Amino acid sequence: MVAMTKKVKTFEVTFSDPTKNYYSSGDKVAGRIVVEVSEVTKVSAMKIIGAGCAKVEYAKGKQRCREEIEYLKYEEIVHLDDQPVDADGTITLRPGKRYEYIFGFELPQHGQLVSSYKGKFGYVQYYVKAVMERPSQPALECKKHFEVEEPLDVNTADLMAPVGGTKEKKVTCMFIPDGQVSLTAKIDRRGFCEGEEICINAKFENTCSRIVVPKAAIIAKHTYQANGRTKVFRQKLTSVRGNHIISGMCDAWQGKTMRVPKIKPSILGCNIIRVEYALMIYVHIPGSDKLILELPLVIGTIPYNGFGSRTNSMSSQEGSTASNSWVSLGMPSAPPSYSDISRDYRLDSPMTPLLDDYDGSDSPIFMRAPEFQYPPPPAYTEVDEDYNGNAQMLQVC
Repeated sequence: MVAMTKKVKTFEVTFSDPTKNYYSSGDKVAGRIVVEVSEVTKVSAMKIIGAGCAKVEYAKGKQRCREEIEYLKYEEIVHLDDQPVDADGTITLRPGKRYEYIFGFELPQHGQLVSSYKGKFGYVQYYVKAVMERPSQPALECKKHFEVEEPLDVNTADLMAPVGGTKEKKVTCMFIPDGQVSLTAKIDRRGFCEGEEICINAKFENTCSRIVVPKAAIIAKHTYQANGRTKVFRQKLTSVRGNHIISGMCDAWQGKTMRVPKIKPSILGCNIIRVEYALMIYVHIPGSDKLILELPLVIGTIPYNGFGSRTNSMSSQEGSTASNSWVSLGMPSAPPSYSDISRDYRLDSPMTPLLDDYDGSDSPIFMRAPEFQYPPPPAYTEVDEDYNGNAQMLQVC
């Protein structure tokens, strides 16, 4: 909608389906241009323009870096049905009537568009613009944006493959060796959608004299390119943390989960804007740099369906698939589930709170065990005296 003159009372673009949240490649964008006037108005032409582009703009010192790529360009002159044309080729619009110009056009096919995006230093946007040309008067314009979301299926061989790694760090104190910290982690796949759970299997070992804290976070990496320069912006989206690990001990995450928050899908097909995600598993070491392992993620729009439903895929991750992945990490098999217990006592325990990540001095020198007793677990078919649960610390051999 634009600021109206006395002659034009209403001038706006509306879409045929106002409930449609987004469009994809090959979809039809249809709607109408609505016009109402307060005085007799002549219109020489009514144009509809569909446009879409990616744009990057930021300052680098005194230089202004700017780059733009066009993804959609459509233009058409639309007409009123059963409206007489004057001798000079214009249309006369009169007060008290509502005029509607109908339009519709198809978006380019798959691979030619990029999903809508709005970031710190750039954006990808699409809109429909109506232009009313009037003889001897300036043209009037009104614009309406729409969202594009390109489908990204995570059910491909590449995105369904497990991903993992190992990192270790030697710790020193005043240039004197002080042991090391190591981590090994694995996830069952790297393709996920909003709302799905990422199942993390990891082992942490601490042979230094300090108390360390294992943590995990989903990281977004936004890359902008303009004028041959690259600018990268990273942000932490959500995080979890584990128990403190004292000297000479180790800890294990068996099926620890993180839910993918409400985020935009990965953008991988744009030459000037790229949005990538990663699961960062790291250990906070007081007085030293973090030990960091990043596992790449791809956030899609078509969820995992390897077992027929999202629910089944979640249970698979927490069950047999998670158990199998422990074989490669050299960890014991999973203990029995607490699902038979009517109350979830884990919510009462301060051992592993879900907190916003804080990397200050959050590793205490002295730790007091919380006065809390878990209810007895279900009966084990086999008992391993050296490993007794998901969050139990083990002494480093």
